[in-house]
Amino acid sequence: MKRFILFILISLSFSCFAIAQNKDEKAIRQMLSAQVVEWNKGNIDGYMKGYWENDSLLFIGSKGPRYGYETTLKRYKEAYPDTAHMGKLISTVTSMKKLSSEYYFIVGKWELKRSVGDVGGSYTLLIRKINSKWVIVCDHSS
Repeated sequence: MKRFILFILISLSFSCFAIAQNKDEKAIRQMLSAQVVEWNKGNIDGYMKGYWENDSLLFIGSKGPRYGYETTLKRYKEAYPDTAHMGKLISTVTSMKKLSSEYYFIVGKWELKRSVGDVGGSYTLLIRKINSKWVIVCDHSS
Protein backbone atom coordinates (compact mmCIF):
# COMPACT_ATOMS: atom_id res chain seq x y z
CA MET A 1 0.00 0.00 0.00
CA LYS A 2 2.84 2.40 0.85
CA ARG A 3 4.41 1.77 -2.54
CA PHE A 4 1.12 2.46 -4.25
CA ILE A 5 0.71 5.78 -2.40
CA LEU A 6 4.31 6.72 -3.22
CA PHE A 7 3.69 5.88 -6.88
CA ILE A 8 0.57 8.08 -6.93
CA LEU A 9 2.43 10.99 -5.29
CA ILE A 10 5.30 10.76 -7.76
CA SER A 11 2.88 10.55 -10.69
CA LEU A 12 1.01 13.62 -9.47
CA SER A 13 4.28 15.52 -9.09
CA PHE A 14 5.25 14.77 -12.69
CA SER A 15 1.77 15.71 -13.90
CA CYS A 16 1.90 19.07 -12.10
CA PHE A 17 5.37 19.72 -13.55
CA ALA A 18 4.16 18.90 -17.08
CA ILE A 19 1.11 21.18 -16.72
CA ALA A 20 3.27 24.09 -15.50
CA GLN A 21 5.78 23.53 -18.30
CA ASN A 22 3.02 23.38 -20.92
CA LYS A 23 1.51 26.61 -19.54
CA ASP A 24 4.91 28.35 -19.72
CA GLU A 25 5.65 27.04 -23.21
CA LYS A 26 2.21 28.17 -24.39
CA ALA A 27 2.79 31.66 -22.96
CA ILE A 28 6.20 31.87 -24.63
CA ARG A 29 4.81 30.75 -27.99
CA GLN A 30 2.01 33.33 -27.66
CA MET A 31 4.56 36.08 -26.99
CA LEU A 32 6.64 35.03 -30.01
CA SER A 33 3.51 34.84 -32.20
CA ALA A 34 2.44 38.31 -31.05
CA GLN A 35 5.84 39.59 -32.18
CA VAL A 36 5.29 38.15 -35.67
CA VAL A 37 1.84 39.78 -35.85
CA GLU A 38 3.25 43.17 -34.87
CA TRP A 39 6.17 42.87 -37.29
CA ASN A 40 3.83 41.97 -40.14
CA LYS A 41 1.74 45.06 -39.34
CA GLY A 42 4.91 47.16 -39.73
CA ASN A 43 4.97 47.94 -36.00
CA ILE A 44 8.53 47.65 -34.66
CA ASP A 45 7.50 49.20 -31.32
CA GLY A 46 4.85 46.49 -30.93
CA TYR A 47 7.36 43.81 -31.97
CA MET A 48 9.73 45.02 -29.26
CA LYS A 49 7.16 44.26 -26.51
CA GLY A 50 8.60 40.74 -26.54
CA TYR A 51 11.96 42.06 -25.35
CA TRP A 52 13.11 42.92 -21.85
CA GLU A 53 12.89 46.69 -21.51
CA ASN A 54 16.22 47.03 -19.74
CA ASP A 55 19.77 48.26 -20.36
CA SER A 56 21.00 44.68 -19.85
CA LEU A 57 19.09 43.28 -22.84
CA LEU A 58 21.69 41.66 -25.12
CA PHE A 59 21.27 41.50 -28.91
CA ILE A 60 23.98 39.78 -30.95
CA GLY A 61 23.87 40.26 -34.71
CA SER A 62 26.30 40.54 -37.59
CA LYS A 63 27.96 43.60 -36.00
CA GLY A 64 28.55 41.88 -32.68
CA PRO A 65 26.93 42.35 -29.28
CA ARG A 66 24.82 45.37 -28.41
CA TYR A 67 23.30 46.09 -25.04
CA GLY A 68 20.07 47.76 -24.07
CA TYR A 69 16.45 47.94 -25.10
CA GLU A 70 16.77 51.41 -26.67
CA THR A 71 19.90 50.36 -28.58
CA THR A 72 18.08 47.29 -29.94
CA LEU A 73 15.00 49.34 -30.88
CA LYS A 74 17.19 51.88 -32.70
CA ARG A 75 19.02 49.09 -34.54
CA TYR A 76 15.75 47.58 -35.76
CA LYS A 77 14.44 50.95 -36.92
CA GLU A 78 17.67 51.69 -38.82
CA ALA A 79 17.87 48.24 -40.43
CA TYR A 80 14.15 48.16 -41.31
CA PRO A 81 13.16 51.77 -42.09
CA ASP A 82 9.90 50.91 -43.84
CA THR A 83 7.48 48.08 -44.55
CA ALA A 84 9.27 47.22 -47.82
CA HIS A 85 12.40 46.38 -45.79
CA MET A 86 10.40 44.73 -43.01
CA GLY A 87 8.44 42.49 -45.35
CA LYS A 88 6.47 39.61 -43.89
CA LEU A 89 8.12 37.65 -41.08
CA ILE A 90 7.92 33.89 -40.78
CA SER A 91 9.40 32.55 -37.56
CA THR A 92 9.69 28.85 -36.73
CA VAL A 93 10.72 27.54 -33.32
CA THR A 94 12.76 24.36 -33.84
CA SER A 95 13.70 23.72 -30.20
CA MET A 96 12.45 24.89 -26.82
CA LYS A 97 14.32 23.81 -23.68
CA LYS A 98 13.36 24.65 -20.14
CA LEU A 99 16.49 25.60 -18.20
CA SER A 100 14.78 26.46 -14.91
CA SER A 101 11.48 27.80 -13.61
CA GLU A 102 12.44 31.24 -14.93
CA TYR A 103 14.51 30.54 -18.07
CA TYR A 104 13.94 28.92 -21.47
CA PHE A 105 16.37 28.51 -24.36
CA ILE A 106 14.85 28.74 -27.85
CA VAL A 107 16.34 27.87 -31.24
CA GLY A 108 14.57 28.83 -34.44
CA LYS A 109 14.61 30.03 -38.02
CA TRP A 110 13.37 33.33 -39.44
CA GLU A 111 12.49 34.48 -42.95
CA LEU A 112 11.51 37.85 -44.33
CA LYS A 113 9.53 37.78 -47.58
CA ARG A 114 10.19 41.23 -49.07
CA SER A 115 9.81 43.16 -52.29
CA VAL A 116 13.42 44.36 -51.82
CA GLY A 117 14.70 40.77 -51.61
CA ASP A 118 14.04 37.90 -49.22
CA VAL A 119 16.39 37.23 -46.31
CA GLY A 120 16.51 34.70 -43.52
CA GLY A 121 18.60 32.99 -40.93
CA SER A 122 18.63 31.40 -37.53
CA TYR A 123 18.24 32.64 -33.98
CA THR A 124 18.77 31.60 -30.40
CA LEU A 125 16.85 33.28 -27.60
CA LEU A 126 17.24 33.25 -23.86
CA ILE A 127 13.82 33.95 -22.42
CA ARG A 128 13.24 34.86 -18.80
CA LYS A 129 10.12 35.21 -16.69
CA ILE A 130 10.22 38.67 -15.09
CA ASN A 131 7.27 39.99 -13.09
CA SER A 132 5.13 37.06 -14.33
CA LYS A 133 5.87 37.92 -17.99
CA TRP A 134 8.10 36.00 -20.40
CA VAL A 135 10.56 38.30 -22.22
CA ILE A 136 13.61 37.91 -24.42
CA VAL A 137 16.74 38.83 -22.46
CA CYS A 138 19.25 37.68 -25.07
CA ASP A 139 18.79 37.36 -28.85
CA HIS A 140 21.49 36.02 -31.17
CA SER A 141 20.25 36.30 -34.74
CA SER A 142 22.21 35.54 -37.90
